[in-house]
Amino acid sequence: MLSRVADSLYWMSRYLERAEHSARLLDVTLNLMLEQTPALGERRWAKLFSSLRLPAMADATAYARTEWMTFDAANSASSVALITSARENARQVREQISSEMWEQINRLYLGIKSTTIQHIWNAEPHQFFRSIQDGSHLFQGITDATMNHGEGWHFIQIGRNIERAAITAAFLDAHLTDYFHPATDGQGTSDYLDFVGILKSCTAFEAYCKVYTADLDAKRIAEFLLLNAESPRSIRFAADRILAGLNAIAEFTQTHKSARANRLAGRLRATLSFGNIEEIMESGLSPCLQEIQKQSAEIHEAIYKTYFNYQIEAAASL
Repeated sequence: MLSRVADSLYWMSRYLERAEHSARLLDVTLNLMLEQTPALGERRWAKLFSSLRLPAMADATAYARTEWMTFDAANSASSVALITSARENARQVREQISSEMWEQINRLYLGIKSTTIQHIWNAEPHQFFRSIQDGSHLFQGITDATMNHGEGWHFIQIGRNIERAAITAAFLDAHLTDYFHPATDGQGTSDYLDFVGILKSCTAFEAYCKVYTADLDAKRIAEFLLLNAESPRSIRFAADRILAGLNAIAEFTQTHKSARANRLAGRLRATLSFGNIEEIMESGLSPCLQEIQKQSAEIHEAIYKTYFNYQIEAAASL
């Protein structure tokens, strides 16, 4: 497979995952605003922007924040910009993806381009953000059902799961680590709503309840979203899929499995597979989550050097 094709498939997947994540966070935040005080609502907005590494937009209204995060094409982190980038990458490899995949990503693109903040704000914001999430999930399902599970398919899976591991770690660092800080005062009922919001922001509320019942606890939430091997939204699950995808591509391309990307992915997976929540808490949750983000970035860089931007001399020696 040409490196430019693999690159486009990889980034198409990452952009869609990021757009779906952003839409979900906005959806949950707007819903929680109806249940929380303005002060708690502002704190949640600040955490949302922090987790996405965006300026806080202090004193801005929910309307202005939602418009900037959704429809401002000049904001590279907006939903419209992310979906546009995903579609452009798909267009560049039109011959490598199925017609059903192209139709779905084009449908998602046209849907958001034909909508305005006035339209969704006066109607039903939840339905609009849900349509972005559903459109992304539908694209994933169509991809699995219509595309050959070869090299290109594995690059799509790796892109999605690297993005998921990194953004989930950043989200938990912004929203959950405060609960383990000695100076944090309990908020009573607001704690419960925040915990619900954290789990729903990761589409993990029902899955969590099946493991721990409805007893929401910060430590259990951290354990579930970090270390659970079965939840598709846990960081460990993503790490498993990253390593599996890299090993499969190594077989397809006849590269050495000891390549840097595989070693880094193996290290991340081993850390999470043999990790213990008690040990993580002793060392500090925030350092652990920041290390996951760092390792995700290192895996990304190694993949780039190995498959997308490799030197001719290095390729000849593989």
